[in-house]
Amino acid sequence: WTNEEFKVFIEAMESRPVGYTVFMVMYYTGLRVGELLALTPEDIDFDRHVISVNKNYQRLNGKDYIYPPKTEAGYREVVMPKVLESCLKDYLAKLYDVQPTDRIFPYDRGWVGRQMKYGCDHSGTQKIRVHDVRHTHASLLIDMGCTPLLVAERLGHERVQTTMETYSHLYPNKQTEVAAQLDVIATKDDGYEKTS
Repeated sequence: WTNEEFKVFIEAMESRPVGYTVFMVMYYTGLRVGELLALTPEDIDFDRHVISVNKNYQRLNGKDYIYPPKTEAGYREVVMPKVLESCLKDYLAKLYDVQPTDRIFPYDRGWVGRQMKYGCDHSGTQKIRVHDVRHTHASLLIDMGCTPLLVAERLGHERVQTTMETYSHLYPNKQTEVAAQLDVIATKDDGYEKTS
């Protein structure tokens, strides 16, 4: 999705506070669905403005399981923008008797998929896979000029190479820009432009 498409989609989700919050978190952090569904109140630090990613949720044969991240890079802290902090504060304030280690989104992947279908149907936004919201976050970061290393850290990629292989087509080709900057440097001598 583009930023404009997300805005149209999220507006259609306003009548569904849980789904709204789920997609706000995914769009502004790039968390995987399993990471999102494993979040607890103690993972959200409003003083430091971070979400700690340290586990993964999965439902198998009707049972809920919490696993550690697959790789060391999966353990990470993702800094929240103010718009997401505000959304999460509102959401957590409405939860009844939630304990620090309770899952704040006690649902499964199927439920998230149904929320997405609702949002797409009611907004007219193109249908994408739930996982593609993560790709949308990565695209947003790249558009903002973030380095592959920063994108990799935020997404929890083990290697920057993974980020480059997945998103290299989104990085603009800067060759012409580099050549122009080199020309500027070449024509300067101790801060004074050479005249030819």
